[in-house]
Amino acid sequence: MSETEKSSGKRTRTLVGKVVSAKMDKTVAVLVERRMAHPLYRKYIVRSKKYLAHAEQPYNEGDTVEIQEGRPISKRKSWIVTRRLAEAVQV
Repeated sequence: MSETEKSSGKRTRTLVGKVVSAKMDKTVAVLVERRMAHPLYRKYIVRSKKYLAHAEQPYNEGDTVEIQEGRPISKRKSWIVTRRLAEAVQV
């Protein structure tokens, strides 16, 4: 954490997901899944959402990456890929 983040008290959101599309130039689509309890039945269900993230390095489909919220780069892209957590298994 840098000095400016400590002093301002603002925290940036980070999410972990899987790359589902890497066909765009410097952009990847990341699928983030989260588990939540059903409000009435308390059964855990999986909710997912796709985020477009800016990526300077090339990533492959299936890679597990960490994305961080940043400034808006385009209409739908305001996340940045910070690091690769696991590489995809090539068959």
